[in-house]
Amino acid sequence: MKFKLFPVIFTAALTSVMTLFMVSHFHPDSYREGPYFDVAKTQRTLPVNYVAYNNGTTPPSSGPVNFEAAAAASVKAVVHIKTITNARTYVDNTNDVFSQLFGAQRYVIPEQNGSGSGVVISPDGYIVTNNHVVADANDVTVTFDDKHTTKAKVVATDPATDIAVIKIETDKTMPYMEFANSDDVKLGQWVLAVGFPLNLDATVTAGIVSAKGRSLGINKQLSAVESYIQTDAAVNPGNSGGALVNTSGQLIGINSAIASPTGSYAGYSYAIPANIVRKAVNDLMKYGAVQRAVMGVEYLDSRLATPQQLAETGLDKSDGVYVVKVLPNGGAAKAGIQKGDFITQINGEAVNNQSEVQEQIARYQPGDNVSVTYLRSGKPFTTSVHLTNINGTTDIIKSTSQTKVLGATFRPLTDREKISYNTANGLEVTDPGNGTLAKQTQMKMAKGFVIISINNMAVNSVNDMLQVLAGSKDAQIAGFYPGRQGMYYFTLRDIDVRGHNYPKLFCLNSGHTFG
Repeated sequence: MKFKLFPVIFTAALTSVMTLFMVSHFHPDSYREGPYFDVAKTQRTLPVNYVAYNNGTTPPSSGPVNFEAAAAASVKAVVHIKTITNARTYVDNTNDVFSQLFGAQRYVIPEQNGSGSGVVISPDGYIVTNNHVVADANDVTVTFDDKHTTKAKVVATDPATDIAVIKIETDKTMPYMEFANSDDVKLGQWVLAVGFPLNLDATVTAGIVSAKGRSLGINKQLSAVESYIQTDAAVNPGNSGGALVNTSGQLIGINSAIASPTGSYAGYSYAIPANIVRKAVNDLMKYGAVQRAVMGVEYLDSRLATPQQLAETGLDKSDGVYVVKVLPNGGAAKAGIQKGDFITQINGEAVNNQSEVQEQIARYQPGDNVSVTYLRSGKPFTTSVHLTNINGTTDIIKSTSQTKVLGATFRPLTDREKISYNTANGLEVTDPGNGTLAKQTQMKMAKGFVIISINNMAVNSVNDMLQVLAGSKDAQIAGFYPGRQGMYYFTLRDIDVRGHNYPKLFCLNSGHTFG
């Protein structure tokens, strides 16, 4: 029986070998390497392609991403910021029956401690962080990854971009982080978030860039700039002001916010792009105030428009932002842009919403020229727009942080703030200081208080204040806190403003409205 099966088995084996030999040598769609089939190359006939499939070849693999070098360098340049805000007393001067019978009510806000992060950006100790990390702080302390702790001074802040610059005094050369070009950031790019969340030591988390040009509406400033880089790197309270870093260890953004129903990380975090940060920091260090450029247009964002507005303006059928209004004598008006145009590009970069427009313009100075492409009746046009400041000029707007009167510093309200607060004049307290103004008030006048009159004389500038105070030893100050009801009144006795260099103060103020 065994001998009968042998010819059958031999014949089957020989047939299989001959079949393989014939197919490997004569089948037109097959390829060989030596005596074996190259099976992978038969995939060429599949009716599908890879994304970015190019000339029949698959994209090369970039290999595994290694964060070790970037993380090691970053933690040395990211610092832990702790702040103390002194206890404050507020008076509710609402003119109701209770106040008329028993007097104004006083409320005490106890001392508050805060925590955040910052990034060293120069070897001599300049640090960038968020404005909301150091806002209203009376004491700022910085701790490095090696536990070295020192005091820091707030150099300047800009609430509109939520950027602040602080400085430590040091004789050492500090490790610092270099800025990257945030325009080069791509969706899907790996990034690191570095900071001090939840009062922990330096912490590094990784994620990818999931969106760009995001606007959250959390910055309530009239001239707020929001165009965040969105990532899924884990960020928690305390990360504010910390670094968003690329795999080369360069700064691509300052972590500022999270989207969360609980206040802790829930999947998305947001960073201010490095190009906006760099511009703000340079201005704050050079001028004490950000030189904010505007085109002189008001526009409608398709994301904020109603269905009726989308249909009426054609935003549902066109790219770009719709020009609602062109301000007279502004750069856009002089460049020929009109109401009804669609701005589609700024300096060659596509813009489709308010955030993208803000991100492009926020990096320029008043006096710069930008190329603007727009659609009119479906036809594209390109023009050059001369940017100005909020006042329609290209003058440098300097901070009044060094202009002290009664131990405090001030700034005039902008025109937009006056409209928002429904007041014809006003002078905001930027720092109440520790001088006469702070000591003689029944409560320490807090930062943000708006003075509208002194001795019933309207004030719009530090010069107005000096002129009123120069002729009197006593002063009654009237004003308000934005967002709160009621007027507040303070009385100062036996004041002395002599010794100030009035002409110098006048030049610093120069009559400009601050933007």
